[in-house]
Amino acid sequence: MMPLIAVTSGEPAGIGPELCLRLTEHHAGSAQLVILADRELLAERARALNSSVQLRDWTPGASPSPGVLDVLHLPLARAAHPGRLDPANASYVLALLDRAVAGCCRGEFAAMVTAPVHKGVINDGGVAFTGHTEYLAEKTATAQVVMMLAGGGLRVALATTHLPLKDVPAAVTQQSLEQTLRILHAEMGRKYGVESPRILVAGLNPHAGEGGYLGREEIDVITPVLDRLRGEGMTLIGPLPADTMFTPPLLAQGDCVLAMYHDQGLTALKYASFGQGINVTLGLPIIRTSVDHGTALELAGTGRADPGSLFVAVDQAVEMASRAGAF
Repeated sequence: MMPLIAVTSGEPAGIGPELCLRLTEHHAGSAQLVILADRELLAERARALNSSVQLRDWTPGASPSPGVLDVLHLPLARAAHPGRLDPANASYVLALLDRAVAGCCRGEFAAMVTAPVHKGVINDGGVAFTGHTEYLAEKTATAQVVMMLAGGGLRVALATTHLPLKDVPAAVTQQSLEQTLRILHAEMGRKYGVESPRILVAGLNPHAGEGGYLGREEIDVITPVLDRLRGEGMTLIGPLPADTMFTPPLLAQGDCVLAMYHDQGLTALKYASFGQGINVTLGLPIIRTSVDHGTALELAGTGRADPGSLFVAVDQAVEMASRAGAF
């Protein structure tokens, strides 16, 4: 049996639909893919790009066929045009996610892979939306999840995700940090086969607080948690100054990194891997991977968007599903 992977096509005005069309170039027998999208949207984008991909309505149990893309049709609210956001289609974008989540939760799909969405236009459409990570946690009733990006030889998880920088210190609590580390430790085994991971943990402040002179979060919050979990047998290195944490000698000591906030960790990762990195949501009861880039409205409809990150995201979803026996 091959794992059945649901791929959501994302923002219809962005590059997601055309990246999905290119999946036939990459996958021939390693998995069965079903693209969640408006069928006519994909057909229009294929015609505009002179793509020879054949679209087929997805039927459960159908075998993959070279050059054929299986489509689970979900209708747009309004016709979409490359590069032109329309808040009317916010409900469509969320419907793609809802269908994929439902299918994963009931065992219909082994995993889900997400093309990029546009947070701003979803909010403009009347839905408070901070990102895939938070949305999927809510939909699966998961109390806490962990966002991790992987690529360029790095795996970087985040203690906080999409927050204004001014709100980060208050969000890094002993309770949340401990739970994040427990999830990261367990999921490194389940998703990557690393049963006893070595985790490099960043400090929050410059120079990891400089002994309290540049902030006390390392002393009052981070170190007590690390000490407590080390007592349970976890290998935790830190808190480390973030400006030197991504140097080769330190990275060689760890299997993954935990950064305290979004740009602290992801700037280095995206420099090392942009176009080939992926996003993985840890802690969910389902497998979800994603591209590490946005909707690239300026490239939509041009045929110049790089599908590399989507290819890697699908590959990783297949590998994780196989390791979990989720099919």
